[in-house]
Amino acid sequence: MLKLGEFQKLTVVKQVEFGIYLAEEQNAEVRVLLPAKQVPKDTKPGDEIEVFLYRDSKDRLIATVNTPALTLGGLAALKVTAVGKIGAFLDWGLEKELFLPYHEMTRKVKPEDVVLVTLYIDKSSRLCASMKKLYELLSTDSPYREGDMVEGRIYEFSGNFGTFAAVDDRYSAMIPKHEDCSGLQIGDLITARVTNVKPDGKLDITLREKAWIQIDNDAKRVMQAIEEYAGALPFGEKASPEVIKRETGLSKNAFKRAVGKLYKERLVDIEDHCIRKI
Repeated sequence: MLKLGEFQKLTVVKQVEFGIYLAEEQNAEVRVLLPAKQVPKDTKPGDEIEVFLYRDSKDRLIATVNTPALTLGGLAALKVTAVGKIGAFLDWGLEKELFLPYHEMTRKVKPEDVVLVTLYIDKSSRLCASMKKLYELLSTDSPYREGDMVEGRIYEFSGNFGTFAAVDDRYSAMIPKHEDCSGLQIGDLITARVTNVKPDGKLDITLREKAWIQIDNDAKRVMQAIEEYAGALPFGEKASPEVIKRETGLSKNAFKRAVGKLYKERLVDIEDHCIRKI
């Protein structure tokens, strides 16, 4: 059986002027063309060649010896080359670009964006890309440990859990929901620190510095927010976590630590319903 979207070894069954025909065995009726410009030198009938099968611009099954960036069920970060009425096109290393339908996007994309996708076969037996359901495809056997710095790509936001990232475009990781990720979008590359390796191998990561560095940055954010309110922040430490995160981008605990630092430095006064700049 010829396998669309995968590599497989096929036998040369016929040579023609414009290429060679390949099949699973010499007498097989189902054959696929490998264009002449890709035929290895001195190839002859009976030889075995490893090829990748996809469809050409006329939707015909065709073979290539070139290596695409993505195979069926795999993951890859691909660049958007164009956007049309029904979807986008991605560069995956083959002559015919890979189609990403709008209904398989998790956000609208534009040319030059790089997005993490998987490869699937649609109802019309065509290869397409999808930005969805990537979580289950990510690996959980990363070499990273707590404290390591890693690079990840954002691929999903969840209000219940947090922000999901693919470390090295292959390992499962998550930023906890209390961290401010409002400035990020799907496809963004981030540098983060591993805070925990779960028993199942998934990574917890953070965009924040270690506590003794981060508290200075948090204090600056709180002071900036106070100044934006003309010197008096209209809520105190007892405000809801949602209000605090919306106004400062900090978790409630980080906010309280930052306010405590400013208070010790005698830069603010803390009142029940207000934090005022001195």
